[in-house]
Amino acid sequence: MGSISRPVTEFCLDLYNKLNRNTEDTNIVFSPMSISVALALVYLGAKNNTAAQIEKVSINETCQDASTLLACNGDGDLNHKEFQALLLQLQNLGERYVLTLANNLFIQQGFVLQQKFLMCSKELYGAMLQTVDFHGAVEAARMKINTWVESETQGKIKELFAPGVIDAHALLVLVNVIYFKASWEHKFEEQKTVQRDFKLNQNEKKPVQMMYQKGTFKLGYIEEMSAQVLELPYAQKSLSMIILLPGDTDDGSTSGLEQIESTMTYENLMLWASSEHMFETTVEVYLPRFKLEGTFNLNEVLQEMGMTDIFTESKADLSAMSFAKSLVLSNVIHKTYVEVNEEGTVAAAGTGAVIVRRSLPLTEVFMADHPFLFFIRHNPSNTILFFGKLCSP
Repeated sequence: MGSISRPVTEFCLDLYNKLNRNTEDTNIVFSPMSISVALALVYLGAKNNTAAQIEKVSINETCQDASTLLACNGDGDLNHKEFQALLLQLQNLGERYVLTLANNLFIQQGFVLQQKFLMCSKELYGAMLQTVDFHGAVEAARMKINTWVESETQGKIKELFAPGVIDAHALLVLVNVIYFKASWEHKFEEQKTVQRDFKLNQNEKKPVQMMYQKGTFKLGYIEEMSAQVLELPYAQKSLSMIILLPGDTDDGSTSGLEQIESTMTYENLMLWASSEHMFETTVEVYLPRFKLEGTFNLNEVLQEMGMTDIFTESKADLSAMSFAKSLVLSNVIHKTYVEVNEEGTVAAAGTGAVIVRRSLPLTEVFMADHPFLFFIRHNPSNTILFFGKLCSP
């Protein structure tokens, strides 16, 4: 299933770089897996250049196995089994996990949808299409979408669309949410959580609830930037949180984080977090409790990445979705919720790097008291489900 892992990861890094511009001290969290599924759903309804652009953005043309990713397309059936198999695995992670990934297309009433598209979108991606009246009752449409999102995320994501975000000209709105809750393989004991300072930047600190545990974990080093890589497994080790922690500078500057970001290619990320480059050792882990919410309207970012036609009335070709000539995509909204506590995580959607094993003291210390990057990985497929930056817990 590695053929899914690579394009999802490359899409993840591309998207992170776009979202991270001008947000030096801002938390970020999103689900590249969830957005990839949403784009695959739209791809089902697209043809010609519109389809080609979606494929280029989300599948990345360097991937040899693009055809394994996408499905049931109007231009001929591509093999979608790998994506479907992964979604099936993610829905059956066991009782210590809850993972809900939901997509819905809300379409202006009066558009007749193609039966094949309806059948494929439901069969492949579990998407239920709903008609609403954006033109005549935009507020009722907004409420209907928000209610659906809240119920899909067990109440964690409320008011996805604020008043005014959807206007009466909307034709098609793609809504993509992900909710995740899991227990750590080794839980943090609540009585060991204490208040400590988290260095926000060179000048500012803030008190946070810092969790602590000492145990055997996989740890790695990125030598040239003095960064540590820690793997914290969830129940049964099906998923793990990987934390990329820059070396601590006395002044609390974020240059270490920027160094990681600037060298974070697909190859490097795979290398840094690979089991061959990490070793099991006794680690004292200090990790802040945190909750992150990320809401993104992805229209602009996707256009920058090359998906332009689908948002343009004169160019959009969604004829595999509907016979209507004027159908364009109005909004792509993605929301993720992540909460990390002692029990586990609740989350709703040629390489230059050389890692060496240093001669180690008996116990390593992993002190996450300054900004870091993290991602949650599905270990059997090596697919990144969530990616984020924590600057301020």
